[in-house]
Amino acid sequence: MTVFAGQGDARRSMALLWRGGGQPEEVRPGPKPALSVDVIVEAAIEVADREGMAALSMRKVGERLGRTGMALYTYVPNKGELIDLMYDRVLAELPTEYDLSAGWRPAVASWAGHTLDFYLRHPWVLQVSQARPVLGPNEFAALESVVAILRGTGLGPRRTRGVVALLFDFVRGAARTVTESRLAPSATGVSDEEWWRTRSHLLEEVAPGFAQRYPMVAWVESQDDEAGDDDTFTMGLNVLLDGLEATIAKG
Repeated sequence: MTVFAGQGDARRSMALLWRGGGQPEEVRPGPKPALSVDVIVEAAIEVADREGMAALSMRKVGERLGRTGMALYTYVPNKGELIDLMYDRVLAELPTEYDLSAGWRPAVASWAGHTLDFYLRHPWVLQVSQARPVLGPNEFAALESVVAILRGTGLGPRRTRGVVALLFDFVRGAARTVTESRLAPSATGVSDEEWWRTRSHLLEEVAPGFAQRYPMVAWVESQDDEAGDDDTFTMGLNVLLDGLEATIAKG
């Protein structure tokens, strides 16, 4: 399931995203309103975190707030705009500044770890397409933070844009793999161990001489170092950053 941002009325969507500079609604003295944009967005995030993007609906969010789905439309015009608001809201969890005293590489590694953890906390965010940005304040703040790190590399704007895209693609890809791995047992009713055990035995039966037919695959799988997701992520990130260092060295 892929969700594209910015499907609502452009003026209304942007006004909602940037109300008060993108900050939560101002708390005013006196009786609190029964509903508000912030309350609705927070409830929607809770639904998506717990049940996934597929379960998200105005009706479901309304039920969580003890209201009908129709009661929400006064505040948020439709589900598309609600998703934009949810997406930009959770991005506020990401740090906006990193310590550059040790150089850009440790800072990028910290950024990547924080961003991976963020995606794993909110896996539904991975279903929001990067083809069209939400253009909200927290999305720009997240972009600003990583560009600020890379500015110290000496790369120009064009190459920096490419590196930023590569970093986001790498972290999102890693997060998607971990998320799907976690989801698979409950979605299929079969544990990873059982799935691999059954198919490994069958592969030996139906594909005799597998190692001779696919010697490179057999070689790369020949040593089980029991590397976990964290080790795989760190290894891939280090290779990527080695390449970035080489690019910088070339000037």
